[in-house]
Order: sequence, then structure tokens, then C-alpha cells
Amino acid sequence: MTPSPPTPARTGGALAVTTVTARRVPARLGRFVLRRFRPPLYATYALLWVLALEGSAVAATGTAWRPTGATWVRVTGVVLALLFLRMLDEQKDLAHDRVHHPDRPLVTGAITAAELRGAMTAIAVVATALSAALSAAAALLFLAVLGYGLLLAALERLSSAVRDRQLLGLAVTYPVQALLGAYVYGSLVDAGTVTADWRGAVLLVLSACVFLHVEFARKTAWEAPPGARLYSADLGPRRSAAVTAGLAAGAVGCEVLLCAPDGPPGLLPCLAAALPAWGTLRFLAARRGGWPMATATGFVVATYLALALLAVWRP
Repeated sequence: MTPSPPTPARTGGALAVTTVTARRVPARLGRFVLRRFRPPLYATYALLWVLALEGSAVAATGTAWRPTGATWVRVTGVVLALLFLRMLDEQKDLAHDRVHHPDRPLVTGAITAAELRGAMTAIAVVATALSAALSAAAALLFLAVLGYGLLLAALERLSSAVRDRQLLGLAVTYPVQALLGAYVYGSLVDAGTVTADWRGAVLLVLSACVFLHVEFARKTAWEAPPGARLYSADLGPRRSAAVTAGLAAGAVGCEVLLCAPDGPPGLLPCLAAALPAWGTLRFLAARRGGWPMATATGFVVATYLALALLAVWRP
């Protein structure tokens, strides 16, 4: 028997439901961003990172540096890239979250994977267009960041080792951050603002050490709760603490290479080393709990803020 076509009332009802649902999507996305992305945290990190990286790169050439319109495009690009990757991680970690974090938005249905993918598409289009305003190379570098993130998600689906082994997973995932740094620095080089040299490599290593310091800090603890993905579970608390402290020391070493020629004022960013030193002592003395995260996040803020201020002052 041939089924009868839907009645106008049913069709209208379906359209009404679809329209209402579509209107709710921005609100659902907004709640997701507030809960899982925490804009003040991520936006502050992106702002300070770009200002420190760009300012230090320009000031090292002896040129006066002040933020420009291109600076804010780079900041926006980094924020949107981080949001894209956060949305991607939420989908990638769904199976784990169903067991260990059942209150997360994607698990509870507060947001759907389709809605996240739609937002990711919009982010990719908008941010690539903004980057293209800087240069074609900047747009390609930005697409490389997103492309690597998507490739990584596919790799984690295929490889249980990448999913389950924390140190291997870090080795595979960190290049996303490195590509973001290359996006900022590469767009400066392509614009002719700076010339690529050894100082650019030192700046990127400095950025890596700062990021990895806080990454190790948040996953270093004396005990591993069920479902926790900690580096200290693989390395042991003391060795994980040593790596965390060593990364901060590496960042300070890079600052000395870059800023020592400016004399004592140039070493101002190195004072931030007091925070990870205090964090290390507190963690080792406590013998319980996790790394004191206030010292790790404070190190990021103090280091990047001091570098940005020094870039304004140096010339």
C-alpha cells in the first residue's frame, strides 16, 4: 500500500519544531562554550601568548613594537583555533566521558555532535578568511593547524596506543600548539615584519616550554583517581615533578638567550621562575594531592606579560 502524504498540520508541526530547534542552537553553543571553553581563560592565554611572541620577535630586531590591527587578527585566529580544537576534543573523548564524565554537555545531550561540527565549519571559514587578510601563507598555516587536529582525531580512533598512553599521546598532540606558534611567527615573517632567524626558533621553544610546564602540572599528582589521565601515572610523581620543573627552567633559559643583551631590565621575565620553584617545593613537600596549579598558571601569565611589556620598553 502506498503511504499517504503527510497532512499540512503534520508538516507545519515538523517545520515549527525544526525552526524552534534551530533558534536554540546558538544558545546551546553559547552554554557549551561557557562551560567547556571558559573564554576568559583561553582568550587571556591567547592574548598574552600572541603579544609576547609577536612583541619579542619584533623588538629583537631593534624595531619599536606596538600592537596593530594584524596583532588582533592573530589573537582572534588563535582563540578560534583553540575553540575549534576544544570542540573536536569533546567529540573525540566521548566514549571516555560517558564512563568518567557523564555530566559533560555532549554526553547529556545539552549539545549534539552535529551542532559542534556545524560550529567548527563556521569557525574554519571565518578564521581562515581573517587569516587570509594577513596573507595567503597565514591562511595556509591556519588551515594546517585545523588539518592536523582532524588528522589527530582520526589517528586516535585508529590507535589505542595513542589514546591510552599519555606520553605518546602528548608527543602526537603537541604539534598542534607548535603549528599555532608557527602561524603567529610565520605570518610575521611573511608580512616582512621580521626576518626568520635563530631568535624565532628560541621563541618557539620558549612557548613550548611554557605550555608544556602547565600541561604537565595539571596532570601531575601523587594519586591517580579512577579515569584520570595523568603523566605521573606513567612517570611516577617525582619524575613527573622533575619534568614539570625542568620545562619551566627551559623557558627561563630561552629568556636569558633572548633578553640578556638588554642588561638587568631584560631579565625581568626570569623573575617568574619563582612561581614554578615554589610550586615544585610545595608539591614535593605535600606528598599528596596534585600540583599547585596557581603557581603554574601564574607562571604562564607572568612570563608572557613580562615579555610583552619588555617588548614595548626595549627599543
